[in-house]
Amino acid sequence: MNVIPLDQDHRNAPHTDNFWRGSPLGCGSELAPWLRDRGSLTQRIQQRCSDFAVLNLRNGLARIALDESALLGLAPHQLAWSREVFLYADGLPVVFAHSALAAAHLRGVWSEVRTLGSKPLGALLFAHPLVERMPLHYQALRSKHRLYRRAAALQHDLPPKLWARRSLFHLGDAPLLVTEVFLPGILLLKG
Repeated sequence: MNVIPLDQDHRNAPHTDNFWRGSPLGCGSELAPWLRDRGSLTQRIQQRCSDFAVLNLRNGLARIALDESALLGLAPHQLAWSREVFLYADGLPVVFAHSALAAAHLRGVWSEVRTLGSKPLGALLFAHPLVERMPLHYQALRSKHRLYRRAAALQHDLPPKLWARRSLFHLGDAPLLVTEVFLPGILLLKG
């Protein structure tokens, strides 16, 4: 994938995430390389396990968080296309992933997002030469956060906070927001 820095006037949608931090301050040294890596998380996990799988939980129109709507340039409470999956490595859930985009942008290459099923989104994002990734932003999610609760759906006894990162991927003027919540099992993979 080509990562091309964009001029701030290049798009109408916001470029910076004013809701999450630009650095994973306070993150443990074992997890930090996973959070900071700008490459394909899917590919990195696949390289460190013998059996990679995607469990598709939800795929369709949904209400997304207000900060997500703002990043996508959507009106508050406007429905967006949302996908939620767990990434598994050798039978263990290691990442909960949530993606969202405006329903109006489900055309062209983004139309494939609707039919991914158990295929990884990362394969689509990093294979298309015109997809541009914006900077990563980070958050330590507490148990009351909506994404923490969604990530806890398959796993009990989670720590009091889970680190997450997110970034916008642009294809022309169509942004797609990808959020990845790292589960404790990620540290079992040699990073």
